[in-house]
Amino acid sequence: MKRARQHQSTPDRRATRRRMLSPRTWLTRHAQVALDSLGRLSRNPLATLMTAAVIGIALAMPASLYLLLSNMDRLSGSWDGQASLSVFLNDTVPVAAAATLAGRIRGWPEVAAVTLVTPEQALEEFRQRSGFADVLDTLDENPLPAVLLVLPAPEHAGPRSAAALQTRLQALPETAQAQLDLQWVQRLTAMLALAQRGVLLISALLALAVLLVVGNTIRLEILGRREEIVVTRLIGATDGFIRRPFLYSGTWYGIVGALLAWLLVETGFWLLTTPVRQLANLYQSSFQLQTLPLLLLLVLLAGGILLGLLGSWIAVGRHLGAIEPG
Repeated sequence: MKRARQHQSTPDRRATRRRMLSPRTWLTRHAQVALDSLGRLSRNPLATLMTAAVIGIALAMPASLYLLLSNMDRLSGSWDGQASLSVFLNDTVPVAAAATLAGRIRGWPEVAAVTLVTPEQALEEFRQRSGFADVLDTLDENPLPAVLLVLPAPEHAGPRSAAALQTRLQALPETAQAQLDLQWVQRLTAMLALAQRGVLLISALLALAVLLVVGNTIRLEILGRREEIVVTRLIGATDGFIRRPFLYSGTWYGIVGALLAWLLVETGFWLLTTPVRQLANLYQSSFQLQTLPLLLLLVLLAGGILLGLLGSWIAVGRHLGAIEPG
């Protein structure tokens, strides 16, 4: 009976001790446990680094894919994302007639603007961008036709309206070919959207892998400290007191893994910077790869901490209850 009364009064004494703790004392104890957990991990650097490396690789893969898609989206966005049409006129259409046609098309309600590119302007632009100026000088005549660049009105810039405008322009007797210039951009945007969904799926699978890695690591640590846990419980330690070091260990694994992931991503994109710049220069573009912004770095760090804490919480809740003094 006396033993039962002692067991019944133990939770009351624990609750009283928690109420008596000042915020400063509470923070001091948590800081001590956090530093002690970090010290335990540092005493096994190889095992700690291997676990953190697995977490870092798992975090770096979706971060790299997301950053790559972000750069591709930024590259596609550097072009004019608004629907436009190129109307190539027949070779027999003189410039004066092309200008008259451009004025007539400007009066259409579904058209916002029309720009006439004469054959001479087209040839000069091709000369500057192609790098074949010497070859073009040998031509007896200009092979390029006049072109009308048609910009639809905002309310007619959708795929269906733009396609209807393309059909109307193609039906003109002066038109050789009417081309909708946004089609390939729309296809690229659709592929990027599909790839982003794939990145989310891969991220979820790799997050599950991180939980399993952290959970298994904390489980082994719990089993290795079984006798210490039993003794701590015999002297009246609370479950929260016993659980706390393992939660901080999982948190440290997440932090180190996130930092390793950031290092891997930055190194990989740094290695790609020079080839991408050389390729952009060939297309007279100033495009440069964007590395991890500060916000994404904070998200990566927060994700590593959350996964490490959650994985350790699951492992502690599942295996710590099985250890009882006996």
